[in-house]
Amino acid sequence: MAFAFGYAPPLMIEAGVRHGLFDALVQQPLDIDALTSQTGTSRRGMTALANGLVGLGLLQRDAQGCYALTPESSAFLVSAKPEFRGGLFKHASTQLMPKWLQLTEAVKTGLPVQQVNEHDVGAAFFQQFVEDIYPMSAAAAQVLADELDVGRMQGPVPVLDIASGSGVWGIAMARSSPQVQVTAVDWSEVLPVTRRIAAQQGVAPQFNFIAGDILQAPLGNGYQVATLGHILHSEGEERGKRLLFRVFDALASGGTIAIAEFLVNHDRTGPANGLIFALNMLVNTSHGTTWSFEEIGSWLEMAGFGRARLVNAPGPSPLILATKP
Repeated sequence: MAFAFGYAPPLMIEAGVRHGLFDALVQQPLDIDALTSQTGTSRRGMTALANGLVGLGLLQRDAQGCYALTPESSAFLVSAKPEFRGGLFKHASTQLMPKWLQLTEAVKTGLPVQQVNEHDVGAAFFQQFVEDIYPMSAAAAQVLADELDVGRMQGPVPVLDIASGSGVWGIAMARSSPQVQVTAVDWSEVLPVTRRIAAQQGVAPQFNFIAGDILQAPLGNGYQVATLGHILHSEGEERGKRLLFRVFDALASGGTIAIAEFLVNHDRTGPANGLIFALNMLVNTSHGTTWSFEEIGSWLEMAGFGRARLVNAPGPSPLILATKP
């Protein structure tokens, strides 16, 4: 039964986020009448949803029938909190699940019904998506900045942010040192989002922008750091290897490449989230999948990098770092 209705929890969370349920409970517990009034929902609908969320451990209800947040929903589903994760769930019914409904066909053909890693579809998809997943990588991006000790680097620190999206990786670097100058590369439709978030985070003057395909746009050279935040999985092996060669050429000697990915173990028996994400790439891209550290490490070595290593960070997998000799 848990597997048969496995689609229910993300849709329930989405409904709660979209109706402002979790935000309504920040100040104090509310009974069902106050909750329906504040969220503008029906009594029947909100009763079913709130009780369902109690069953998931995301709300609690006292003997007087008042609903309250749990530690988990308070930390991750209140929109004003820095660790807010509800943004991802907002896309469950409109962008994520519709592709998974075509899984049977994708397994047969090996191809998605519609690809999100091509410009015509992908630009609009990521324009709506990247800001909502910013919090998912913010803590890991700060760990990366700390690991590289960006704040202590002397002189200008040029950073290349490949497929920048929300700009989260470059923003963490920029906030760590005024010496950092980020070059963000992404589709022209996505870069206005990057620009706006960089401004919100107070680092807009430290950002430059290059619009275009990450395998064709002129990247420049001499960078000390290059970040590839959750982009290899959508590119496939051939494009992924080409991208690493491009980044190698763009880095200065001694420069560091940092890769965030959903890693699987070498024999592909786990972890489950990395294996599931490979299916997510099947229904969304023509060649994308997930890889092991050993596989990506071999690509890095092929491109000329050395010292490929893992760095623990908050997120689905450790970060991969390597150095240009």
